[in-house]
Amino acid sequence: MESMLFQASVFLAAAVIAVPLASRMGLGSVLGYLLAGLAIGPGLGLVVDTDDIRHFAEFGVVMMLFIIGLELEPRALWDMRHRLLGLGGLQIVGTTAAFTLGAMAMGQPWHTALAIGLILSLSSTAIVLQTLSEKGLMQTSGGRASFSVLLTQDIAVIPMLVVMPLLAIGPAVTLSADGSIQRTAVPHADDVHQTMSLVEGLPGWGAALVTLGVILAIILAGIYGARPLFRYIHSARLPEMFTAIALLIVIGIGFLMMLLGLSPALGTFLAGVVLANSEFRHELESDIAPFKGLLLGLFFITVGAGIDVDRLLMEPVSILTLAIGVIVTKGIILYGIGRLFQLSSRGQWLFTLGLAQAGEFGFVLISYARQQKVLADALSDRLLLVVAISMLITPLLFLIFEWVSKKVEVPRETVEADTIDTDGPVIIAGIGRFGQIVNRLVQNSGFRTVVLDHDMQTIQLMRRFGYKGFFGDPTRPELLHAAGIENAQVLVAALDDPKATVKLVSYARRLRPDLHIVARAHDRTHVFALYQAGANDIVREMFDSSLRAGRYVLENVGMSEYEAAIAEETFYHHDRHTIRELALLWDPTIPPAENDAYIQRAQELEKELETALFTALEERGKKEMA
Repeated sequence: MESMLFQASVFLAAAVIAVPLASRMGLGSVLGYLLAGLAIGPGLGLVVDTDDIRHFAEFGVVMMLFIIGLELEPRALWDMRHRLLGLGGLQIVGTTAAFTLGAMAMGQPWHTALAIGLILSLSSTAIVLQTLSEKGLMQTSGGRASFSVLLTQDIAVIPMLVVMPLLAIGPAVTLSADGSIQRTAVPHADDVHQTMSLVEGLPGWGAALVTLGVILAIILAGIYGARPLFRYIHSARLPEMFTAIALLIVIGIGFLMMLLGLSPALGTFLAGVVLANSEFRHELESDIAPFKGLLLGLFFITVGAGIDVDRLLMEPVSILTLAIGVIVTKGIILYGIGRLFQLSSRGQWLFTLGLAQAGEFGFVLISYARQQKVLADALSDRLLLVVAISMLITPLLFLIFEWVSKKVEVPRETVEADTIDTDGPVIIAGIGRFGQIVNRLVQNSGFRTVVLDHDMQTIQLMRRFGYKGFFGDPTRPELLHAAGIENAQVLVAALDDPKATVKLVSYARRLRPDLHIVARAHDRTHVFALYQAGANDIVREMFDSSLRAGRYVLENVGMSEYEAAIAEETFYHHDRHTIRELALLWDPTIPPAENDAYIQRAQELEKELETALFTALEERGKKEMA
C-alpha cells in the first residue's frame, strides 16, 4: 500500500511540475508527460518497473478510443469512406510494404518482416490528436487528413490482430549488436510473458475465429442491448449510475478483450461506434472524459519512464538509426500521399511530420506478436525501444512543422477587387454575423446599401441568397471612394479585425468629418480606441444580448417584467455614461490594470451604478403606491 501511494505521488508530482512548464515553453503537454517520465524513470530512478503501471495507464488510450468511437456514427464513417480508403488505406499499405521489404532486406523471414511492417505502419493516435487539439490544428486541411489516417489505422488494428496469429510460423531471425544475422528458435510458451488468454494454445485460425466472434458479439450487444440497459439505469435517476455504467462498459469490454489476448482499445472503439447513435451518447462522453485525460497523461509518463536507457546506451547508433529511419521512411511516404491528394503546402507538412512516428498500438501489437510467437524476445525489445523513441521525438516534429510551415507557406493569390457599380446612403464594411443583420434590417426598411467585405467566400454566399455585395478590402481608400464615401450618410464599420476597424474609422473621419459612423466593438478597450478614432455610435457585439439575458434573469428571480425592464434601461444608460467617462482616462500605452486614475474612476462609477439601480426601482415603487 505504501509503495503504491509513493508511486502515485511520484507520478502526479512529476506531471504537475513538468507539464505546465512544457506548455508554457510551447512544447505541448505530451512532451511534458514524456519528459516527466524520463526524469522519474531513467533520470532519478524513482520508478524502476513500469509494466504494471503501464497496463493500468493504457486505459487512458482505451477511453480515448471509446470517446472517438462515440463521436463517429456509422453513417459518418460511410461518408468518410473515400478518405479512409484513400488517404488512410494508401498510407497503411505503403508503409507496411516499405517496412516489410526493409526488414526482409535485413534478413528477417517474410512472416516476421510483415509483422514488423504492420506494427510500424501505425502512428500515435493519442499524441497526434492531443497535439492537434492543443494547437488548434484539427480543423485545418492537414489536421482533417491526419485524423482520417489515424481513424483508418485504429480500424485497421482489428484485422491486424486477427492476422497476427496466422504469422506464427518458423524460426525467428534477429540482428545482433554487431549487425550479424542470428537465427533463434521461437521462444517456448513458458518463456514468453504469460497472460490469461482464452486463445492460448489455439491454432492461428482458431484464434482468428474466436477474435471475430467476440467482435461480432460486442457489435450485436451494442445494437440490441444498450438501449434497454441505459433506460434501466436512467430509471434510478442517480447521476453516479451513469458514470458507473460508462466505466463498466469500458472496463468490462477491455477485460473481455484481454481474455483473448487482444487490445482493450479495439473492443471499446467498436463499442463507441455502435453506441454513437444512442441518445445517451453525450452522457457517456462527459462521464468518461475526466478519467480519459488523467489516465492518458499517465500513459505518456510510463512511456517515458519505460525507455530502456541501458539498451540504448549499449546500441545507441543502431537504435537511434532505426528510430530515425522509421520517421524518415514514413515521412517520405506521407509526403508523397499528401502531394497525390493535393493537400495545401502547410497541410502537407502537418500531415507528413505529424504522422511520421510509430504509435502506442505498436506496444500492443508487439506484445501480442511476442505472445503468439511471431517475434523473438530480443527483436521485440528492440522494436519497443524504437517505437518509444519515435513517440518521444514526435512533439519535436510538431515544433519543426511550425518552423517549416512559416518558410514554405505559399502566400494567398491576390484577387482583384470587384468593380462597384452602385451607390447608396449606407456603406456596410464587413458582412459577418454582425453586419448581415444590419444589412437585412436597413435594406428591408427601404434603403439601399453598399456592402464591402474582403472574404470572397462570404460575398459569394451572400449573393446566393440574393444580396448584392462587393469583394475588396474596405480599409483601402480607393475602394471606399468607389463605394461613394463622399456622398454616403452612414458608414457601418463591422469588420472582424479590431485593428482594421479602427483604421477604417480613423480614415473615414479624416475624410468626412460630417459622416455618421456606427462601429462594431469587440470589448471595452476596443470601444475606447474607436471613440478616439472618431466613431459616433459604438456597439459592443455581446453587450445588448448580455443585457437582455440579464433582464431575463431578473424576471425569474422575483422582479416583475416592468421592474426588470427599468433595471435594464438604467444599466444601459449608466454603462454608456461609464464608457464616456473612462474613455477620457484610457491610455493605449498603459495597461488598464496599471492605470490608477482609470481604476479609481471605474470603482466610483460601479458604486454609482448600485445607487442608480436602487433609486430607479424605488421611484417605480413610489409611483405604484401613488
